[in-house]
Amino acid sequence: MSETKDVLILAIESSCDETAAAVVKNGREVLSNVISSQIALHTLYGGVVPEIASRKHIEKINQVIEEALKEAEVTLDDIDAIGVTYGPGLVGALLVGVAEAKAIAYAKKKPLVGVHHIEGHVSANYIEHPDLEPPFLCEIISGGHTHLVIVKDYGSFEILGRTRDDAAGEAFDKVANDYGKYEIIGHTRDDAAGEAFDKVARAIGLGYPGGPKIDKLAKEGNPHAIDFPRAHMEDAPYDFSFSGVKSAVLNHLNKCRMTGEPIVEADIAASFQQAVVDVLVDNAIRAAKDYHMDRLAIAGGVASNGALRAAMEAACEKEGIRFYRPSPIFCTDNAAMIGVAAYYEYRKGTRHGWDLNAVPNLKLGER
Repeated sequence: MSETKDVLILAIESSCDETAAAVVKNGREVLSNVISSQIALHTLYGGVVPEIASRKHIEKINQVIEEALKEAEVTLDDIDAIGVTYGPGLVGALLVGVAEAKAIAYAKKKPLVGVHHIEGHVSANYIEHPDLEPPFLCEIISGGHTHLVIVKDYGSFEILGRTRDDAAGEAFDKVANDYGKYEIIGHTRDDAAGEAFDKVARAIGLGYPGGPKIDKLAKEGNPHAIDFPRAHMEDAPYDFSFSGVKSAVLNHLNKCRMTGEPIVEADIAASFQQAVVDVLVDNAIRAAKDYHMDRLAIAGGVASNGALRAAMEAACEKEGIRFYRPSPIFCTDNAAMIGVAAYYEYRKGTRHGWDLNAVPNLKLGER
């Protein structure tokens, strides 16, 4: 491959409830990033309904791709490769994107590059930080995943820690939504992150999606009003557990209702959020110091949380660690991050055949 020729990737993302397409140039320059969100629709049901998500992807995907090409002022003939998320995620939603990518690649005789969704989240950091190159430490915090990894090279990871039960995103949603349960993306050891976020949000009357609503309400509350637990694993110091804090919030609410004690929703949201943020920051900083990493990045939907971003920045500044985070639009699901990851996979020679399939429980590091 010529080092001087520009490489254009058309990327497709449909792992959950956003239908997205983007055109990325040379792995760092986003020419277009079009996202069709289904949040308003799924809010009616308190969470993502997989069958509805799949149908909406089918309705929107051609339109989104056409808009991305138009915005980038390119045609399919100008594209060098097609990148697509093939896991993890909702299987029906993933299949829509994979089928579309295979059809375009076959019709236009373009290389097909399947992308791991979590690799995409990590790669979002490359878009706005031209100085960021591996190796560095990255904490990926999303609805279905909480991982602490060393990014050894583009697309190459060493996993230091992960969730034992609820991921951070799941804890936020459980506090927000109470007893709401739906199929969510990704792999954790039992509950996934988005479920916990929604339950917490509903419990204090916020509804879906829990994470942004808790972040907003917490700004009005006292983060030290209630001392919710922070879980740390002595046998695995970089692992995460958020089921304890989720249960503590629900127990606090039940106690207040039984005793007639006033429920201050903003204080609950702020105190819960602070407990989660403290664990995320502590684990990341501990790993950075233990592994002598002077660069730390965050990624994933929860990485857009204002309290987390501020706390992580302050901790990194104190320890002399350079801190990187994507803009919020690149934290949540989008195709630009998939295009970046696809570019580096393409440069490494990664190619997929027409047998590429959706892998809903694809583990980080698997191909």
